[in-house]
Amino acid sequence: MGMASKRRPNLLFVFADQMRARSAGYAGCRDVETPWFDRLAGEGTVFTNAVSSMPVCTPYRASLLTGRWPLSTGLFINDLRLSPDEITIADVLKQAGYQTGYIGKWHLDGPDRLGPTPPGPRRQGFDFWAVANCTHDYMRSIYYRDDPTPRYWEGYDARAQTDLAIEFMRQARRDQPFCLFMSWGPPHNPYRMVSQELLDRYDKKPLAVPRNCPNPNLKELAGYYAHITALDREMGRLLTTLDHLGVCDETLVVFTSDHGDMLGSHGVQRKQWPWDESVLVPFLMRGPGLPSAGYVSDTIIGVVDVMPTLLGLLGVGIPGTVEGVDLSKHVRGGGPESILMEAVCPFGECPQMPEWRGVRTKRHTYARRLDGPWLLYDNKSDPEQMTNLVDDPARAALRGQLDKELQRWLEKTTDPFKPREYYVEKYGYHVDKRWQIPYTHKIPDGK
Repeated sequence: MGMASKRRPNLLFVFADQMRARSAGYAGCRDVETPWFDRLAGEGTVFTNAVSSMPVCTPYRASLLTGRWPLSTGLFINDLRLSPDEITIADVLKQAGYQTGYIGKWHLDGPDRLGPTPPGPRRQGFDFWAVANCTHDYMRSIYYRDDPTPRYWEGYDARAQTDLAIEFMRQARRDQPFCLFMSWGPPHNPYRMVSQELLDRYDKKPLAVPRNCPNPNLKELAGYYAHITALDREMGRLLTTLDHLGVCDETLVVFTSDHGDMLGSHGVQRKQWPWDESVLVPFLMRGPGLPSAGYVSDTIIGVVDVMPTLLGLLGVGIPGTVEGVDLSKHVRGGGPESILMEAVCPFGECPQMPEWRGVRTKRHTYARRLDGPWLLYDNKSDPEQMTNLVDDPARAALRGQLDKELQRWLEKTTDPFKPREYYVEKYGYHVDKRWQIPYTHKIPDGK
């Protein structure tokens, strides 16, 4: 018994791409079927204030792995490469004796979206590797192992990736804990690239449209939900594997997403916006050191806090480079008063978006543009964020208080809040007309 009981817990960290917090059964969405996410929520802890501070792919992933802000890693636009000098959660856990693995979408290795990431420092501490830098072709999805030959997942990629994750967990050594990151590409658009069976099921459903969505695209929404149900089935297979292996009690399971998806709410699409559809993400945790039986926590957890919190729960020391907070002692409540949200250099799908900074507290959302205060919502009385209170004289004191809170965050992250040109020039980046790092989709020579 002695040795086994002292072993640190395993970590299975699963995240979707572009799944918003509200699009799950346990979160109150009646239209989408998510029995396994609901089961995980019912057995573990649901965090209702999990915030993707810079709600877009590469910046989120860099902050997730390092516990550092985008202006610290330098990754505030997609398709930049994370410096191998950064200390990641995989580096730390590997040193603590963990078997590390990463499966799925990476998006931290620069502008070559379909090229390989060779073994070594660019893998940031992950040993087992079955990864594409960035692709959303779910039916012919490229990935690489340890040689430069492109491979393709068979069928719907999230299913094939889960097959490999199951194999990894089955083959993991029992005398050492494992840390596996599983990054699925859906429900990110293309929304309809999913099984016909699920599309048919959702196309037939009368789907509820939020009041804040003026021109809903029901075909896209049906496909989005179809993807989520497809992922839910894969989560079920992962949870069942942990049951079969008898390691449930010694495995910390996390499910989340890198950011949400506006899907037409407030008349806009995709992410990088300050509204809840974009910044709020699902966040479920089950395992040692956590409240169980469907505990609902209102603790604010930002992406920079995830890495130190996981290390806290696993009983592993947190490196001094980390800028987030270990919230492992605050999972039942308490913790920070607010979290920073930002778009330093809006790009790509949203180049017309204004630069903005904001804070989200347990109750309010406040955002400021370069030309002054922009948005203020009371998320308790107005969960769909229909009424912007920013110019309401009765809320002037509240606005001032939230603006001070934002100012504190800007000082903390050494951010002068200037136009995007300032940051692009400061970091020496070359961007195209859409403020994007020019990227390639070239597949290297191989089979």
